[in-house]
Amino acid sequence: MEPSTASARFSSRRERNLWVLTAAVVVAIYSTLGLATTLAEELTNRELLDNISAAAFLALFAVVAAVGFKGRAPSVFHAAIAIGVLAAYALVFLRMASPIERSHLFEYSIVAILIHEALLERGREGRKVVRPALVAVGAAGAVGVFDELIQLILPNRVFDPIDIGFNVLAASMGVAVSNAIAWGVRRR
Repeated sequence: MEPSTASARFSSRRERNLWVLTAAVVVAIYSTLGLATTLAEELTNRELLDNISAAAFLALFAVVAAVGFKGRAPSVFHAAIAIGVLAAYALVFLRMASPIERSHLFEYSIVAILIHEALLERGREGRKVVRPALVAVGAAGAVGVFDELIQLILPNRVFDPIDIGFNVLAASMGVAVSNAIAWGVRRR
C-alpha cells in the first residue's frame, strides 16, 4: 500500500507535531510585530514586563531541558550543564536593555530548537538529514530575516540588520545548548 502524501511528508507523528508547533510559534512572532512596542510600553507601565520576561526565560530553560533530557532524570553532571546553560542565558538576558531585544532571545532560540528537534526526529526515523544543527540555525535565521522585512512595512517598527544577527545568535544558542545537554545525557 502506498503511503498518503500527508504521511509521506513527515517521518512520524512527533515530527509532524514539532513542525506544527514551530509554525504556531512563528505565527505568534509575526502576528505580534505590530503590537510589540505598544505591548512593551503597556506592560512596563503596569510593572509587569520584568515578571513576564522572567517567566519567558524560565519557559525557555524548561524547553531546553525537556528537549535535552528527553524524559530522563538528570544526574549531578546534567544539573551542572543545566546551571551553566542557565547562567549563559542569564548573562545574555541581563546585558540586553530593550524588552523587545530580550524577546528575540526567547523567540529564536525556541524556533531553532523546535526545527532542530524535528530534523533530528526525521533522521531517527530513517530519512536523510544533512547537518540538522546548521539547517535549524539557518531556517530560524531565515524566519528572523522575514521578521525584519515585515517591519519595513510597519509604521511603528524599524528594519534593523543588527536584529537579524541577534536572531541568528539566539538560534545558535538554542541549538548549541540543546546539543550540549543531549551530549551530556548520551555521555552518561
